[in-house]
Amino acid sequence: MEEIGIDPCAANPGPIDPSVLYDQEKHVSSAVWDGQERGALRCHEHTSKLGEWRLTPKQIDLVEKAGFGYLRKIPAISLDNPLISALVERWRRETNTFHFTVGEMTVTLQDVAFLLGLAINGKPVIGITYTTCGTVCEKYLGKAPDSTYASGGMVKLSWLKEFFSQCPEDAPIEEIEYHTRAYLLYLVGSTIFSTTTGNKVPVMYLPLFENFEEAGRYAWGAAALAFLYRALGNASVKSQSTICGCLTLLQCWNYYHLNIGRPKLNRDPIHDHFPFVLRWKGKQSGPTTNRDVVFYRKALDSLEPCDVEWLPYKYMDSTVIPVEIRNTLALGRSKTMLICFDKAERHLPNRVLRQYGMLQLIPEDVAQWVRKSRGVDGGVDLSGKMESELSEWEDRALHIVKGDDDADENEYMVWYMRITRKVVGRPISLSSEFQRTIGGVREISYLADTFPLKGLQPEQFESISRIRAIAQECLRDQVGGQIVVSPIGGTDLGKRSRGKERVRRKVTGKRKRSNDPMEGHGVSEDESPYCGMVVEVDHLHLQHEDNDVHLLPFCTTVVEGENGLQLDEPNKVDEMQFRDTTDGIDASHFCDESNDVDDSNIPHAISEIDLQNTETAENVILQSSNLPNATNDTNGSEIHNTNKIPDDSQLCNATDGVNDPQTQVATDVNESETHHATENIGELEPSYVSIHSDQETVKAEAETVLQLPHENTEDLPQQGETSVVQ
Repeated sequence: MEEIGIDPCAANPGPIDPSVLYDQEKHVSSAVWDGQERGALRCHEHTSKLGEWRLTPKQIDLVEKAGFGYLRKIPAISLDNPLISALVERWRRETNTFHFTVGEMTVTLQDVAFLLGLAINGKPVIGITYTTCGTVCEKYLGKAPDSTYASGGMVKLSWLKEFFSQCPEDAPIEEIEYHTRAYLLYLVGSTIFSTTTGNKVPVMYLPLFENFEEAGRYAWGAAALAFLYRALGNASVKSQSTICGCLTLLQCWNYYHLNIGRPKLNRDPIHDHFPFVLRWKGKQSGPTTNRDVVFYRKALDSLEPCDVEWLPYKYMDSTVIPVEIRNTLALGRSKTMLICFDKAERHLPNRVLRQYGMLQLIPEDVAQWVRKSRGVDGGVDLSGKMESELSEWEDRALHIVKGDDDADENEYMVWYMRITRKVVGRPISLSSEFQRTIGGVREISYLADTFPLKGLQPEQFESISRIRAIAQECLRDQVGGQIVVSPIGGTDLGKRSRGKERVRRKVTGKRKRSNDPMEGHGVSEDESPYCGMVVEVDHLHLQHEDNDVHLLPFCTTVVEGENGLQLDEPNKVDEMQFRDTTDGIDASHFCDESNDVDDSNIPHAISEIDLQNTETAENVILQSSNLPNATNDTNGSEIHNTNKIPDDSQLCNATDGVNDPQTQVATDVNESETHHATENIGELEPSYVSIHSDQETVKAEAETVLQLPHENTEDLPQQGETSVVQ
C-alpha cells in the first residue's frame, strides 16, 4: 500500500497528556469523534416576554436599588443554538475554560461586568433552600400559587406574569414591593438563572429581595457566572441535550472575542450604550440557515490568532461605564470561588492572561474538586455547608493575578498542545477512514493468502493462518469480500434459530436476482446452522426455522466433504431453484408424519439416526453430483440444494418432478386440510417434526429428484400459487 500523509490530529486529537483534561471520556467531543452527533442543544432562556411587564417609576427605582437596572434594559436577543452548541463542545469543566486551537479562553468576571452591568463585588448569593412555595410566596409576594403553578420549591414564570405584570399607579407601597419582587424573580429566572425545567424559577431567591437596598449589595454578576459555568459543564457531558443559564451573555461574549458567527445587523452597531450587550441589539440582515453545529465546529477547529480579539473592550467609550462598575474591574482578575447558592465554581483568570493584556504563562495545575448539589433538603441554610468556598470568596482581593513580562508564549503553546483536545470534528470523515481501513485489511489478507508456506515452522504456519483468519473475519460483512465459514461445531439441542419470523404477501413482477450478495437467499450468518423454510398456502406463509435437531449432521457433512465449502455459493443460483412447489403435498399425510413423533422417544431417536442420516446424506450428495443441469449451476449449488432434502422431509424437492397434470390435481388440495396441516406445523416443536420420517423418506426423495426432467424444472415457477421458499 502507498503511504499516505495523515494529519496527526486525525489519528490522535488529544489530549496526549491527560493530567489536565482527565474527564475526556465523558466529554461530548469523544462522542463526536466516534460519529455520535447529538445535534444542536435546546437552549433555555425565557426572555421573550420580559417586554410585556409594565413597571411604574416607583418599581424601576426599586429595581435599580436591587442592582438590576442595567439587566432590565437588555432586550431579548435571538439565540444561535448551533453556535452555542459548538462552543459547548470546546468547554472543559476541568478548567472552566474553552480549549481553542489558540489557547484557553473563558467568560470572566470582567466580561460579566461589561456585558451585563451586574456587580462582580459584594456578598455571595447564598441563602436558604425551599421545597415548597406556599409560605415564602405568601410572605414576599402577598399570595401563594395553587398546585397547578408550583412544583416543589419552584414557581412557574407564567404565574408571576399573570398576577404581577401590571402594578396600579396608585397602589400602596406594600403592593408595589410585592409586584417588584415578583418582577425581579421573573427577571433572574428568565435570564441569569434560567433552568432546564422550561418555565420555572426557584423561590429561594425571594428572601434576598426582601430589602431592595440590601439586595444591591450582592455580587449578582459573580453568581450569574457561577450559574453559567455549571450549565456549560453539565452541557459538555455527552449524555446531555439541553443548556440553561445566561446564554445571551455567552453568545455576546463570542461576538466580541471571536470572529465567528457575528451577525450582520441592518444598522451600525451601537458603541456608546451600556451595558455592551446592547451593541448586538437589532435584527440580522444576512441569512444563517446553513450555519449548523458542524459549520461552527469546523470554524472553531480552524481558528487562527487573527480571528481572536483578546481585548475587545479596549477601545470602547469608558465614560459610559458606571463608576461602581469601573472601580471593581480589578477584582475581575481574582482567582477565587464563584458562588450561587449550591453552585460553587472556580474562576481561573491565570489560565487566560491574554484576555487581560498579559503574556500567558504555563498555569499551575487545577486541583480536582467534586461538584456537589447541596440544595436537596428544604429549609437548609447553605452558608453552614460551604465554609471553605465562602472563605475563598472573602479572600478574593488577595488573589488578583499578575502577569510576567518575560513569559515565553511559545513554551506555553508547546505545553498546551500536549494537554488539550486539538480538534473536535474529524479532519477525515468516518466513511473515508473506514474505506482506507478496509483497503488495508484487504491488502493484509492478500499477503497472507499468497505468502509462501514451504519450509515454515509450525508456529510460523499457525501465525500466518491466524492473520488470514482475522483479516477474513474483518472483511466478512463487506460487499465483495470473501466469506469463509469455519466448520460447524456442536449445537445444543435446545438452541433455536435467531431469525425473526416474518409473514410476507405474495408479490408479482420481476424477481430479484439471487446472486446479489445483499439480497440472495443464501444462509445468513445467524442462520448458518439452520435451514428454515416458509410454507405458503395461498396468501399465508408459515415460517419454519428450527430444524436444528436432525439438520445439523447434514450441514456438517457438506462442510467436511467439500473442504470448507463457502455457504455463499447458493447466491449464484437463480431464485427459481430455491422455490420448491408444494402443490402435491397431502396435508393429512404431512400431519400424520409429524404426529408420529413420540416425545418420550425423541432423545433415543436422535441418537440412533444421527449416524444413519450422515451416511444417507453422503449417498444423496454422490447421487446428486450426477444430476445434469438440474440447477443451472453445478458444484456447490447442487450440493447445498440437495442437502435440503432430508431437512424438509415431504416439503422439499420431492415435488420438483411434478408435471402439468399432476400440478393441476395437487392444486385442488382441500383448504380445510391445508389449514389443518398449517396448524399442526405451528403447534409442534420444530425440533420434533419428521424425525422418524427422515430416515424412511430421504432415499425416496433423492430418487424423485434424480428423475426430475430438466424442462419441468423451468416450469415450476409458473405452476400453482403454493410454494416452499427456501
